[in-house]
Amino acid sequence: MAEFLQKIRNRMRLIVQVGFTALTNGYVLGFIKGKIYKGPTKALCVPGLNCYSCPGALGACPIGSLQAVLGSRNYRFSFYIIGFLIFIGSLIGRFVCGWLCPFGLIQDLLYKIPFFRNRKRKNLPGHKWLVWLKYVILVVFVILLPMFYVDIIGQGSPWFCQFICPSGTLTAGIPLVLLNEDLRGAIGFLFAWKAAILAAVVLLSIMVYRPFCKYLCPLGAIYGLFNPIALYRYQVDETKCNRCGSCQRACKMDIRVWETPNSRECIRCGDCIKSCKRGAICTTMKKNKEKEQE
Repeated sequence: MAEFLQKIRNRMRLIVQVGFTALTNGYVLGFIKGKIYKGPTKALCVPGLNCYSCPGALGACPIGSLQAVLGSRNYRFSFYIIGFLIFIGSLIGRFVCGWLCPFGLIQDLLYKIPFFRNRKRKNLPGHKWLVWLKYVILVVFVILLPMFYVDIIGQGSPWFCQFICPSGTLTAGIPLVLLNEDLRGAIGFLFAWKAAILAAVVLLSIMVYRPFCKYLCPLGAIYGLFNPIALYRYQVDETKCNRCGSCQRACKMDIRVWETPNSRECIRCGDCIKSCKRGAICTTMKKNKEKEQE
């Protein structure tokens, strides 16, 4: 029994990832009928990337929703989405990326595929500069273009969703095209372009750990800004840490945890905590619990 419980604890993150993906994309009839769910929960945002057009999606993606309202006059809904992002970010930061994002789960599974074993790596060349690309995408494609490049009635377009997002292509574009004959006849250059982006991300994800999260995801960029101040943070006990580097070796995001435990790139996977034999790394949640027990 103890061995079984230990196995559960070791796989807890994967269990949560799969469970949350099933919870937020559990509209089975959507995949059967090839139709998008439009019930009341679709007006609510979920924390991770969750394409509105995915046949199984029961909630809305915060990035897609943000683009939809930035160029509109529905300020009440705009405040809701911005407030939602601030609330989730200030509460748990990029914990969302590591535990609650369906596309994060997909990348994790792709990286486990035993292809290119000798070429597996944490980062792409130029990683130090490429990590800023997601902030450029956030500012240009998610904020500026939807706000200022609007149609005759003042409505902007979801530029990131329309031209970049591989998650939307995988979970919405491809299933809808396969399930609807009329859509198959209407696909053109844009679908081919996004399919090419998806193919590149999938191939890179087999060799490089979470390339989309590291370099392209605007949602990760937003949550990353909250990592240093989020209620759920990592802490390093300087009296226990000997800077051996085991935490960085275990970290697939390649973070020097002993220097920046709350780096903008940290997805809160917990690998660094497991790797530290001296128990120098803990979360604010665990520390507060220890104080209560004292």
